[in-house]
Amino acid sequence: MASIGITAYGGYIPRLRLDRKTVAAAHAWAQPGLRGRGKGERSMCHWDEDTVTMAVEAGRDCLTGIDPAMIGGLALASTTLPFADRQNAAIVATALGLDRQVASADIAGSQRAALAALRAALGQVAVQPGRGALCVASEHRITKPASVQELITGDGAAALAVGSDGVIAEFLGAGAVTADFVDHFRESGADFDYGWEERWVREEGYQKFVPAAVKAALAEAGVEPGAVNHFVMPCIFPKLAERIAKGLGIDEGSVADTLDGVCGETGAAHPLVMLAHCLETAKAGEVIVVAGFGQGADALVFRTTDALAKLPKRIGIGGYLKHRKEETNYLKFLSFNGHLAIDWGMRAEQDTKTALTSAWRNVDMVGHFDGGRCTRCGTVQFPKTRICVNPNCQETDTQEPYSFADKTGQVASFTADWLTHSYAPPLHFGAVTFAEGGKVTMEMTDDEVGAISIGQDMRMVYRIKDFDFVRGYRRYFWKAAPAIGG
Repeated sequence: MASIGITAYGGYIPRLRLDRKTVAAAHAWAQPGLRGRGKGERSMCHWDEDTVTMAVEAGRDCLTGIDPAMIGGLALASTTLPFADRQNAAIVATALGLDRQVASADIAGSQRAALAALRAALGQVAVQPGRGALCVASEHRITKPASVQELITGDGAAALAVGSDGVIAEFLGAGAVTADFVDHFRESGADFDYGWEERWVREEGYQKFVPAAVKAALAEAGVEPGAVNHFVMPCIFPKLAERIAKGLGIDEGSVADTLDGVCGETGAAHPLVMLAHCLETAKAGEVIVVAGFGQGADALVFRTTDALAKLPKRIGIGGYLKHRKEETNYLKFLSFNGHLAIDWGMRAEQDTKTALTSAWRNVDMVGHFDGGRCTRCGTVQFPKTRICVNPNCQETDTQEPYSFADKTGQVASFTADWLTHSYAPPLHFGAVTFAEGGKVTMEMTDDEVGAISIGQDMRMVYRIKDFDFVRGYRRYFWKAAPAIGG
C-alpha cells in the first residue's frame, strides 16, 4: 500500500508587524503590568486582509508547482471565519482555481480545528488516493484593547497539501484526547474570548492532555520518544513545551520555535504555521510530532522523505517573516480591527450593496482573476469579452480563460488619491501591465506614500474590496502589491 502524507506546504504572515512596546506604552497608564509583555512584535492584518484572504495566500504558496486540478478536497480551519452561513472554503477554492468538483468544508469551533482538518484530509486521500487534498488554517482574532491577548496573538495562515504521490512527510500515526475542558471560550456573535486562570490551564490542561495525545500517537506510529527530531507544540506559556517534551522522553532541543517574538500565536492556525516553518529546514528521515491543544489535544507523527529536498521553492513562513514592515502606529491597529470609529467623511457613505446575481455571473473573473486569451491570435486581455481586442483579429467567441492571479505586473501609471475613501489613505490605484499581455486598472495595497514607482514589479494578492456594513457582507477582489524582494 502506498504511503500517504504531506506533499507540499505553504504559509502566509501579513507584512505589517506591530511593535509590542508601542502597545504596552499606550496602556501603561491603566495596565502597567503589560510592560513585561512589550518585547518583540506581532503580525497584524492590513485593513483589507482577513481569515479568507490569508487562507488564499497560504494556499497559493502551498500549490507552487502543483496543478490545482490534482486537488480533490479542501478543508479550511479557523475560529474566526468571516461568514457564519456562507461556506468560506468555497471562496478560497474559487480564488485558488480549484476544480468545481472539489469537496470542501469549513472546520471550526476549537483551537484543534487545524489538526482536525489535517486528519480529515489524510483520511480522504487514504480512501481516494488518486487525488490530493488541501488543508488550510487561518486566523485573525480580534482582541480586547489592553488585554494580554492583544500582545501575544498574531495573524497568519498555513496550508498543507496531502496525498500519496510525492510525499515529503509520511504520516505514521495519530492520537487524540477529547474533553470539555474550557480554558477559554467565545459565544456566537461575541467579539472577544473570555479566558480562565493561566496556571490552571497550564497544569490541568496542557500538562495532562498533550502528553496523553502524544503518547497515543507515538504508540500508533511505532516510534520511540527519543527518535523525535522536531516537537511542534504551540503554547503561550514559556518553556512549557520543553517541560512536556522532557516528561515524554523527547529531547528538549527538538522543541520547535513558537515564533512568539516575530509573529505571535496565530490561534487555530498555529500548529500548521509552526509545522510549515519546521518543514522549511527539516532534513530527510527526521521524525516530526505536531500537537495541538483545545478541549483535549491532538497529535500527529510524520517522517520526512528524500522528496522534501526536491520540492519547488516557495515563499513559506520564513519568507513572509522576512518580508516585514514595522508598524508603530497603535491607532492604525485599533482602526483596522474595528476598535476606533474614525470619521471618514461623506465619501465613505456610499451604498456598497452587492448584486449576488451579477457576482455569480462574474465569479471566475472576480474570484480567480480570469481574463481571456484568444485561441486564434494569442492576445491576452482583461476582462474577457466575446470579441478579441486585437484590432488585427477581432474574432468572436475565441477566448479561453486566462488567470492573472499568478502573474507579475509592472506599474504603468498610478495615483495616490487622498480624496477617495480608503481605510488606509491615500488610495493607490493605477494601470498595471503584464508581459504576457493585458493592462488592468486596479487598486494597490501593502504600499505607502512614495513607495510606488513606474515600472515597479507588482504581485497579485487576494484582498477585501469593500464592506457592506448594512447587510453584513464583504466583497473580495485582486489587488496589486509590491513584489517580494522587489
